[in-house]
Amino acid sequence: MGEHRITNTPSELESQMFLRSLLNDLTALERMLTGTPFDCTSRIGAEQEMFLVDRTMRPAPVNVDVLAHGLDSRLTTEIGRFNLEANLTPREFRGPCFRDLEQELHEVVDAARRAARLSKADVLLAGILPTIRVDDLAIDNLTPHPRYQELNRTVLALRHGEFHAHIKGLDELDLRHSNVMLEACCTSFQVHLQVAPQDFARVYNWAQLITAPVLAAAVNSPVLLGHRLWQETRIALFQHSVDERSAGRQRRDAPTRVSFGETWVNDSVLDIFQEEVARFRVIFTRLIDEDSLDELDAGRIPELAALKLHNGTVWRWNRPCYGVHQGQPHLRIEFRALPSGPSLVDETANAAFTFGLLRSLADEPQDPRRRISFDDLRENFHTAARCGLKSQLAWLDGRSWAADTLIREELLPRARQGLDLAGIDAADRDHYLGILADRVERQQTGACWVLQSLNQMHGRATREQRYQALAAAMLRHQQTNTPVHEWPLATIDEHRDAGSTTIADIMSTDLFTVRPDDLIDLAANLMDWRHIRHVPVEDNDGHLLGILSHRDLLHQLSRDSKQRPPVSALMKSAPITVTPGTPALDGLRLLVDHRIGCLPVVGEDGTLLGIVTASDFLRLAASVLS
Repeated sequence: MGEHRITNTPSELESQMFLRSLLNDLTALERMLTGTPFDCTSRIGAEQEMFLVDRTMRPAPVNVDVLAHGLDSRLTTEIGRFNLEANLTPREFRGPCFRDLEQELHEVVDAARRAARLSKADVLLAGILPTIRVDDLAIDNLTPHPRYQELNRTVLALRHGEFHAHIKGLDELDLRHSNVMLEACCTSFQVHLQVAPQDFARVYNWAQLITAPVLAAAVNSPVLLGHRLWQETRIALFQHSVDERSAGRQRRDAPTRVSFGETWVNDSVLDIFQEEVARFRVIFTRLIDEDSLDELDAGRIPELAALKLHNGTVWRWNRPCYGVHQGQPHLRIEFRALPSGPSLVDETANAAFTFGLLRSLADEPQDPRRRISFDDLRENFHTAARCGLKSQLAWLDGRSWAADTLIREELLPRARQGLDLAGIDAADRDHYLGILADRVERQQTGACWVLQSLNQMHGRATREQRYQALAAAMLRHQQTNTPVHEWPLATIDEHRDAGSTTIADIMSTDLFTVRPDDLIDLAANLMDWRHIRHVPVEDNDGHLLGILSHRDLLHQLSRDSKQRPPVSALMKSAPITVTPGTPALDGLRLLVDHRIGCLPVVGEDGTLLGIVTASDFLRLAASVLS
């Protein structure tokens, strides 16, 4: 987990002192790699990120309250108030380690769930929460901790402007945002493997190779803000969420802090750490108490605190980590590409597949750098994130495979072999690899289940209601720990709680609008063609200017006049509006009290977001009463 002790708005002298400590740490590590005994035990570990949701499956910004209940010391904050993270116990890569890992996952998630329920919330595992909205990403939902506040301040200062996320999939999302809270949309299941320093470069390069097919089998984040995008949209979104590059640095193709990397590792872990210091500005500092070189000279093992803090602000999808445990240093590879969910048993199966595959391939006598280009590896990674099991992947020695065929015919047998070499219990090996094999055979990853569920529910309710039903089904299945390939598709929940429903749950976002200088004939035809009774009027920037009703048009068109006025002459300016978070019952009262037929839905800046009509309220009432 990230270092939380940092200095807010450091002075120039403090920044220089930290940079000196960082350079000393690199020199110290270089000396250690040639003369200090490292802990070379093969161990695995994990970090579990999760969402907190309320009874309507919407984000519940209560993580501070949940942690105050103090039910489990392994739980900690993440960037959003509706996020939590748990750090699990490292264990040796042998015997029942995966069964034990899954058991601990249940313990810590159950503890989080008990604490959440004290705050009228629950825990949901999802790469991206289907019900999250743009207004949930306001700076007020940033966890009140110096680390996150400083991250927001420094990244914005380096960017000289707002964040821009443009992602194309089945739908297209083009979003500009004013803070780092886009990161809070993403939660992952990060797994760690401890490796010996002399093996690091070789094992890391093989890890880079297998990341794409592992991800293809694990995709679980196909929707964001109501848009169907990549099978693992987290990969694209996370890069945008903390991209601190200014426009000038983007023009010269400077690398991003979130990346797959630029090339192979040739010599040692120092290749990566030196690259991080050379390419990326320090964004966190703190007072470093130790001089790592002095510690080495005194025969002690340094913590390399400055290096660890800086490394925590460069988010490679496979990230090297340094640590000290019981007086011995060690190196780990952190696999960051795996999403949270769909279930704990699915996550454990993903981990078993990853580590078994890596254990087998790491014994290969041939160097992967001579058998496939790094460009192919990087392209594989993004292809797997976009297309999941339908990806076509470049592979060793010039071969090309469909991802599902590669996994079934080549990689699952290698993973099985690797788990045998590691001494994993045979029953656990068969159990977890069997889950992954069935998922691939049935072509039902978490992402596939989400998209197929949405397709089945299409047209049966509003978009918000479909996504709410989707999240509710995810939660039910997770609580039974059923693997995702056995999940039935989600269906619309007919029994709704009107008291907790908001305008966003029932509004329509598929709008037909006109401009103030358009002919009223266009508005009349829109109403006729689309069977609607109200047409919003907006400017070229999407701001609401007024509303045009069928009654206004009928009155005008009934006149025998060859001269048709523009829309601006007939529209009702400054109509009564609501926001997405307005309770549905409050909206209904506005409709009745003012004797109007619709309510435009606007954002804080007056941008038109949707519309809710009397028919929407009637459908809500019917669903509650049925």
